[in-house]
Amino acid sequence: MPQSVGYAEIAAHYRQQIQDGELRPGDSMPSLRQVCERFGVANTTANRAYRVLKQEGLTLPKAGVGTVVAGPISNNIAARVRLHESTGKALGGGESSRILEVGTVGADELVAPRLDVAPGTPVHVRRRVVSRGGIPVHVSSSYYPSYVIAVTPELSESVSTGGSRELAAERLGVAQDRVLEEVTSRLATETEKTALGLTAGDVVVTQVVRTVYLADDRVVEVAVKVAGGATILRWTTALRPAS
Repeated sequence: MPQSVGYAEIAAHYRQQIQDGELRPGDSMPSLRQVCERFGVANTTANRAYRVLKQEGLTLPKAGVGTVVAGPISNNIAARVRLHESTGKALGGGESSRILEVGTVGADELVAPRLDVAPGTPVHVRRRVVSRGGIPVHVSSSYYPSYVIAVTPELSESVSTGGSRELAAERLGVAQDRVLEEVTSRLATETEKTALGLTAGDVVVTQVVRTVYLADDRVVEVAVKVAGGATILRWTTALRPAS
């Protein structure tokens, strides 16, 4: 290794060690200080390399230990669910879903900290409008880190999958653990007003941000739902029974 390298080379070095099995699930990663000393870089460079590995789902923070190698992607799942042609199983009776946008965007100031990435980092988004009885009730935007898209390529298609979080969690081999819900009120954007069929000048909507965590503390999805109303609340709900 060169005496001084960039964060991408450092990330590539440890990525290869993880892929080759030199670093196994549960193993402790070198401390940032050790990385700095080995590669002759500043702490900011070492930290950036580790953030890349975390974003890729290869490592995890562990209290009292530091950074450890994450568990492997489950490869025991045979035939996968086919894409639903219309609404998907996640919708209730009388509800329908229409995809508005599927693609890659730069994480904004709302989504970036919840996915633990820098603002502007490319993340995958699925934006849709949900109607009940033919009337639009909310616009929902789901943001996924790269390691989720890697195991659920269906999310890259503009068709509803139904239970996308459940599918991603199953393929990652880790159960969903909890969801942090943050509810605030704000003015609707013009795009949201159009999707919801709102015509007034200034419309106050309720914004619900749901951050869903796996049992290993990785984020599987950040969902932003916009509907009518005005409330300010926040709470955390367990998604599995207490042990």
